[in-house]
Amino acid sequence: MSNEEEKFRRLTVELRMLEGTVETVQARMNIVNSALTELSFANMTLEGLEKEKQNSSLLVPVGGGSYVKAKLESADTVIIGIGAGVATERTINEAKENIGKRIADVEKTRDALQQQLTQVIQKIQEGREELQELTAKLSNREEKTEGVRKAKTRTWRTR
Repeated sequence: MSNEEEKFRRLTVELRMLEGTVETVQARMNIVNSALTELSFANMTLEGLEKEKQNSSLLVPVGGGSYVKAKLESADTVIIGIGAGVATERTINEAKENIGKRIADVEKTRDALQQQLTQVIQKIQEGREELQELTAKLSNREEKTEGVRKAKTRTWRTR
């Protein structure tokens, strides 16, 4: 096996691995985008709650596009999740501040993933270009080799 053939095989395997990395990063980005959407909705909801008065009628989402009617007992405090299944009571301003920080963290994560994705895609493009060059070289070499083999198999008649 020639050096170019070995390089061709190595590059093919590397490109497959990079394509797998792209899929993984895209899956992570989907998760991050979902978290960002959820946090943004929570932030908008808190901003809307600030404007509501005590005993206002609300529709509270319970999941799956379903809602339950509720009366707002107090708009002063809310229960906010702080991680690991733990929730705590906070003022609306504290809750908005907490969610704002979480949104900023998730956006940083999204930006880092986007940068990683861009780098991997760039490596894939470079690898594909190199693979095309190698394919052309190997194809040209095979054509030359076939021509040499044909010339060797010819028999010449002398008089």
